[in-house]
Amino acid sequence: MLLKIVVSIVLLFTVLILVRLVHLSLTSKAPDMSLVNGALRPCPATPNCVSSEGNDESKSISAFTFESNAEQAWQKLVKAIEESGGVISHADETHLQASYTSRIFRFVDDMEFRLIADEKKIHVRSGSRVGKSDLGVNRKHVEKVRQLFNQCSTE
Repeated sequence: MLLKIVVSIVLLFTVLILVRLVHLSLTSKAPDMSLVNGALRPCPATPNCVSSEGNDESKSISAFTFESNAEQAWQKLVKAIEESGGVISHADETHLQASYTSRIFRFVDDMEFRLIADEKKIHVRSGSRVGKSDLGVNRKHVEKVRQLFNQCSTE
């Protein structure tokens, strides 16, 4: 009987925590994703972000590279984001912002890219809007986009 009560209490708290996280995710606003001194914003102290422009090794991820011209690479990136389920909210010639929403709990992750045409490089940053840990989801999103980017043709 006592075990049933303890399990019920733990289950109730788990459900309440999940409801709170879903609420936070649904009501969260997109962060300011403007460039800072010409670079992508740094990742926060929490472990739910990766960036190719940061100094923290645990959050480091490689920038995308390309051999084609910059315009073709940018088109490939847009296609890869759309194919991976991202929704692009802003795009200009050198900066792109997109978001990904998880299916079940509706958590939103924001991804942004910065093109450096003369270096044939696209920097990337991906971070969760809420919570502390993302269990590696942002890194997986970036690698999925990279895989699709490398497979895409611009035709």
